Amino acid sequence: MAAGGGTKSILAALVANAGIAFAKFIGFLITGSSSMLAESVHSVADTSNQGLLLLGKRTSLRRATSEHPFGFGRDRYFYSFVVALMLFSLGAVFALYEGIHKLEEPEALRTPMVAVTILVVAIVLETFSFRTAIMESKVIKGDATWWQFVRQSKQPELPVVLLEDAGALFGLVFALIGVGLSVLTGDPVWDAIGTIMIGILLGIIAIILIIEMKSLLIGEGAGPRVLDTIHSELAAGKVERVIHIRTQYIGPDELLVAAKIALRPGLEASDVAQAIDDAELRVRGKVPEARLIYLEPDLDRTPR
Repeated sequence: MAAGGGTKSILAALVANAGIAFAKFIGFLITGSSSMLAESVHSVADTSNQGLLLLGKRTSLRRATSEHPFGFGRDRYFYSFVVALMLFSLGAVFALYEGIHKLEEPEALRTPMVAVTILVVAIVLETFSFRTAIMESKVIKGDATWWQFVRQSKQPELPVVLLEDAGALFGLVFALIGVGLSVLTGDPVWDAIGTIMIGILLGIIAIILIIEMKSLLIGEGAGPRVLDTIHSELAAGKVERVIHIRTQYIGPDELLVAAKIALRPGLEASDVAQAIDDAELRVRGKVPEARLIYLEPDLDRTPR
């Protein structure tokens, strides 16, 4: 599988999270910090999530079958949705449970400097992973804001990795603050509060991803710019106007276009066929992801 379309950032996140998860868990065993335990589970969940994203990219490449004539492109949406659910269940819920438990029964930290050292190293590694995701996302983000990119991107992996890495960085900062305040004040309650903050952060990110991935899984149409381009390319040549048009992404790189077009009256059958072929070529020339185009010719019956 080529390192493109988010694969590079997924691999970077996978390697970083696997190493970080191991280090955090060792840190928890040494210090007993609830923040370290929550971050350990978070990193384990993130590592599993990267594996699911890679699995989705691979299974989406399967050839179309009679049962699935439009292929398996939506596998990438499905696995991204599963990732969002795992982030919520394994990350957010566990962190909230552990934080509330340690808030009710505080435990003093053991050798807290070990936790601080591990968290600082983890921040450096997560920053590398986050930077990789940002650089790869910039290629397709264009002039859109980062929030618009997350909301509008049809490539599910990059928004998932971006938000996961952002959540991991802020979560590490919360853990570092919690451990640091526990050391400075001698009160382990701060460690529990840091854990709860991690849970709330992961919950917010997970809910955002669940909403966005659900929308993609159900089926989203082309955005306004792409739709305007398709419309203008169809309404040219021997096509007088587009009567109506429907679009839907059946995969991140595959757009289905179905439209009824009004042709000039008096055209021969061969001219109609040629007009349809020309319209399809014009659309694919400007919108390469429009791989499936179905055009229904009709006469323009709009009153003059």
